[in-house]
Amino acid sequence: MKRIQFALLIVFIVFSFTSQAKPKDGWKPLFGADFSQAKYDKNCWKAENGVLTASEDKMIWAVGDYENFTLDLEFKTASGTNSGVVVYCTDPENWIPNSVEIQIADDYSDKWGKASKDWQCGAIFGHLAANEQKIVKKPGEWNKMAVTCKGKIIKVVLNGKKITTMDMNKWTSGKLNPDGSEIPAWLPKPFAELPTKGMIGLQGKHADATIWFRNVRIKLL
Repeated sequence: MKRIQFALLIVFIVFSFTSQAKPKDGWKPLFGADFSQAKYDKNCWKAENGVLTASEDKMIWAVGDYENFTLDLEFKTASGTNSGVVVYCTDPENWIPNSVEIQIADDYSDKWGKASKDWQCGAIFGHLAANEQKIVKKPGEWNKMAVTCKGKIIKVVLNGKKITTMDMNKWTSGKLNPDGSEIPAWLPKPFAELPTKGMIGLQGKHADATIWFRNVRIKLL
Protein backbone atom coordinates (compact mmCIF):
# COMPACT_ATOMS: atom_id res chain seq x y z
CA MET A 1 0.00 0.00 0.00
CA LYS A 2 2.77 2.43 0.91
CA ARG A 3 4.50 1.76 -2.39
CA ILE A 4 1.28 2.49 -4.27
CA GLN A 5 0.76 5.72 -2.33
CA PHE A 6 4.34 6.76 -3.00
CA ALA A 7 3.96 6.03 -6.72
CA LEU A 8 0.74 8.04 -6.87
CA LEU A 9 2.50 10.93 -5.11
CA ILE A 10 5.28 10.90 -7.72
CA VAL A 11 2.73 10.88 -10.55
CA PHE A 12 0.91 13.82 -8.92
CA ILE A 13 4.11 15.85 -8.56
CA VAL A 14 5.16 15.19 -12.17
CA PHE A 15 1.66 16.07 -13.43
CA SER A 16 1.57 19.28 -11.40
CA PHE A 17 5.02 20.36 -12.58
CA THR A 18 4.14 19.66 -16.22
CA SER A 19 0.86 21.56 -15.95
CA GLN A 20 2.54 24.59 -14.39
CA ALA A 21 5.36 24.59 -16.94
CA LYS A 22 2.94 24.54 -19.86
CA PRO A 23 2.27 28.10 -21.14
CA LYS A 24 -1.24 29.28 -20.39
CA ASP A 25 -3.36 29.49 -23.55
CA GLY A 26 -0.22 29.17 -25.64
CA TRP A 27 1.38 32.36 -24.29
CA LYS A 28 4.92 32.42 -22.96
CA PRO A 29 7.36 35.19 -21.89
CA LEU A 30 9.28 36.30 -24.97
CA PHE A 31 12.60 36.51 -23.12
CA GLY A 32 12.02 33.51 -20.87
CA ALA A 33 12.33 33.41 -17.11
CA ASP A 34 15.06 35.74 -15.82
CA PHE A 35 16.08 36.59 -19.44
CA SER A 36 17.20 33.03 -20.03
CA GLN A 37 16.04 33.34 -23.66
CA ALA A 38 17.45 36.80 -24.38
CA LYS A 39 20.58 38.28 -25.95
CA TYR A 40 21.37 41.73 -24.59
CA ASP A 41 23.93 44.04 -23.04
CA LYS A 42 23.58 43.66 -19.28
CA ASN A 43 25.12 47.09 -18.77
CA CYS A 44 22.32 48.60 -20.87
CA TRP A 45 19.12 46.68 -20.23
CA LYS A 46 17.73 46.39 -16.71
CA ALA A 47 14.55 44.93 -15.23
CA GLU A 48 13.01 46.06 -11.96
CA ASN A 49 9.62 44.98 -10.63
CA GLY A 50 8.80 43.47 -14.00
CA VAL A 51 9.60 46.65 -15.96
CA LEU A 52 12.31 46.52 -18.62
CA THR A 53 14.25 49.61 -19.72
CA ALA A 54 17.54 50.56 -21.37
CA SER A 55 20.12 53.27 -20.80
CA GLU A 56 21.44 53.20 -24.38
CA ASP A 57 20.27 52.71 -27.95
CA LYS A 58 20.88 48.97 -27.98
CA MET A 59 18.62 46.05 -28.85
CA ILE A 60 17.43 43.18 -26.73
CA TRP A 61 16.78 40.05 -28.80
CA ALA A 62 14.80 36.93 -28.07
CA VAL A 63 16.87 33.81 -28.73
CA GLY A 64 15.83 31.90 -31.85
CA ASP A 65 13.78 32.63 -34.95
CA TYR A 66 10.03 33.13 -35.00
CA GLU A 67 7.37 32.94 -37.68
CA ASN A 68 3.57 33.07 -37.49
CA PHE A 69 3.01 34.57 -34.05
CA THR A 70 1.31 37.23 -32.00
CA LEU A 71 3.53 39.40 -29.82
CA ASP A 72 1.79 41.12 -26.93
CA LEU A 73 3.38 43.80 -24.77
CA GLU A 74 2.95 47.01 -22.83
CA PHE A 75 5.12 50.09 -23.19
CA LYS A 76 5.43 53.55 -21.70
CA THR A 77 7.06 56.55 -23.33
CA ALA A 78 8.86 59.60 -22.01
CA SER A 79 8.75 63.00 -23.67
CA GLY A 80 10.30 62.52 -27.13
CA THR A 81 10.62 58.72 -27.03
CA ASN A 82 11.44 56.97 -30.31
CA SER A 83 11.73 53.19 -30.11
CA GLY A 84 10.37 50.14 -31.84
CA VAL A 85 9.44 46.49 -31.99
CA VAL A 86 11.53 44.59 -34.53
CA VAL A 87 10.35 41.38 -36.23
CA TYR A 88 11.61 39.08 -38.97
CA CYS A 89 15.23 40.07 -38.27
CA THR A 90 17.79 37.91 -40.12
CA ASP A 91 20.91 39.85 -39.05
CA PRO A 92 20.92 41.27 -35.50
CA GLU A 93 24.30 42.94 -36.08
CA ASN A 94 22.85 44.88 -39.03
CA TRP A 95 19.17 44.75 -38.20
CA ILE A 96 17.93 48.01 -39.71
CA PRO A 97 17.81 46.92 -43.39
CA ASN A 98 17.20 43.27 -42.52
CA SER A 99 13.97 43.39 -40.54
CA VAL A 100 10.59 45.06 -40.12
CA GLU A 101 10.16 47.69 -37.41
CA ILE A 102 6.86 48.62 -35.81
CA GLN A 103 7.37 52.16 -34.60
CA ILE A 104 6.94 53.34 -31.02
CA ALA A 105 7.03 57.09 -30.54
CA ASP A 106 5.78 59.96 -28.42
CA ASP A 107 3.44 61.47 -31.00
CA TYR A 108 2.67 64.33 -28.63
CA SER A 109 6.20 65.71 -28.90
CA ASP A 110 6.94 68.34 -31.52
CA LYS A 111 9.60 66.21 -33.19
CA TRP A 112 7.56 63.07 -33.77
CA GLY A 113 4.14 64.67 -33.83
CA LYS A 114 5.20 66.69 -36.87
CA ALA A 115 7.16 63.88 -38.51
CA SER A 116 5.98 61.83 -41.46
CA LYS A 117 3.06 59.64 -40.40
CA ASP A 118 5.03 56.50 -41.21
CA TRP A 119 7.48 57.59 -38.49
CA GLN A 120 4.72 57.83 -35.87
CA CYS A 121 3.51 55.32 -33.31
CA GLY A 122 2.02 52.12 -34.67
CA ALA A 123 3.40 52.61 -38.18
CA ILE A 124 5.55 50.13 -40.04
CA PHE A 125 8.54 52.43 -39.92
CA GLY A 126 9.28 54.21 -43.20
CA HIS A 127 6.74 52.13 -45.11
CA LEU A 128 3.16 52.35 -43.88
CA ALA A 129 1.43 54.83 -41.59
CA ALA A 130 -1.17 53.76 -39.07
CA ASN A 131 -4.69 54.51 -40.22
CA GLU A 132 -5.24 56.64 -37.14
CA GLN A 133 -2.77 58.83 -35.25
CA LYS A 134 -2.31 59.65 -31.57
CA ILE A 135 -3.76 56.38 -30.40
CA VAL A 136 -0.66 56.15 -28.24
CA LYS A 137 -1.19 57.60 -24.78
CA LYS A 138 0.69 60.60 -23.48
CA PRO A 139 4.11 60.11 -21.85
CA GLY A 140 3.98 58.38 -18.49
CA GLU A 141 0.93 56.22 -19.28
CA TRP A 142 1.08 52.54 -20.16
CA ASN A 143 0.07 51.41 -23.65
CA LYS A 144 -0.85 47.93 -24.85
CA MET A 145 0.32 46.72 -28.26
CA ALA A 146 -0.24 43.47 -30.13
CA VAL A 147 1.68 42.63 -33.31
CA THR A 148 0.48 39.65 -35.32
CA CYS A 149 2.77 38.30 -38.04
CA LYS A 150 1.51 35.57 -40.32
CA GLY A 151 3.62 35.15 -43.42
CA LYS A 152 3.66 38.44 -45.32
CA ILE A 153 0.73 39.88 -43.36
CA ILE A 154 1.49 42.08 -40.35
CA LYS A 155 -1.24 43.56 -38.16
CA VAL A 156 -0.87 46.03 -35.31
CA VAL A 157 -3.39 46.70 -32.55
CA LEU A 158 -2.67 49.62 -30.23
CA ASN A 159 -4.71 50.25 -27.11
CA GLY A 160 -7.52 48.09 -28.44
CA LYS A 161 -7.68 49.64 -31.93
CA LYS A 162 -6.65 47.92 -35.15
CA ILE A 163 -4.50 50.61 -36.68
CA THR A 164 -2.12 48.99 -39.16
CA THR A 165 -2.34 46.12 -41.63
CA MET A 166 0.46 45.44 -44.11
CA ASP A 167 0.76 42.94 -46.94
CA MET A 168 4.51 42.86 -47.50
CA ASN A 169 3.97 41.47 -50.99
CA LYS A 170 2.91 44.94 -52.14
CA TRP A 171 6.30 46.46 -51.25
CA THR A 172 8.22 45.39 -54.34
CA SER A 173 10.51 48.45 -54.38
CA GLY A 174 13.23 49.46 -51.95
CA LYS A 175 12.89 53.11 -52.92
CA LEU A 176 9.18 53.85 -53.16
CA ASN A 177 6.18 52.70 -51.17
CA PRO A 178 3.08 51.57 -53.09
CA ASP A 179 1.54 55.04 -52.58
CA GLY A 180 4.57 56.68 -54.22
CA SER A 181 6.15 58.06 -51.05
CA GLU A 182 9.87 57.57 -50.52
CA ILE A 183 11.33 54.83 -48.35
CA PRO A 184 14.28 55.98 -46.19
CA ALA A 185 17.55 55.31 -47.99
CA TRP A 186 18.82 53.10 -45.15
CA LEU A 187 15.96 50.62 -45.81
CA PRO A 188 16.77 49.54 -49.39
CA LYS A 189 15.48 45.96 -49.33
CA PRO A 190 11.96 45.46 -50.71
CA PHE A 191 9.72 43.94 -48.05
CA ALA A 192 8.34 41.54 -50.64
CA GLU A 193 11.78 39.90 -50.65
CA LEU A 194 12.37 39.79 -46.90
CA PRO A 195 12.11 36.41 -45.13
CA THR A 196 9.11 36.01 -42.85
CA LYS A 197 11.05 34.15 -40.19
CA GLY A 198 13.61 35.77 -37.93
CA MET A 199 14.47 37.19 -34.54
CA ILE A 200 12.29 39.50 -32.46
CA GLY A 201 13.76 42.46 -30.58
CA LEU A 202 13.01 45.68 -28.74
CA GLN A 203 14.88 48.92 -29.32
CA GLY A 204 16.43 50.69 -26.36
CA LYS A 205 16.88 54.36 -25.49
CA HIS A 206 16.83 56.07 -28.88
CA ALA A 207 16.57 59.84 -29.52
CA ASP A 208 17.80 60.52 -25.96
CA ALA A 209 14.44 59.55 -24.45
CA THR A 210 13.63 56.54 -22.30
CA ILE A 211 11.30 53.67 -23.16
CA TRP A 212 9.82 51.13 -20.73
CA PHE A 213 8.38 47.69 -21.49
CA ARG A 214 6.55 45.10 -19.43
CA ASN A 215 4.51 41.90 -19.87
CA VAL A 216 6.24 40.99 -23.12
CA ARG A 217 4.86 37.65 -24.26
CA ILE A 218 4.40 35.64 -27.45
CA LYS A 219 2.03 33.02 -28.82
CA LEU A 220 2.74 30.90 -31.86
CA LEU A 221 -0.02 30.65 -34.44
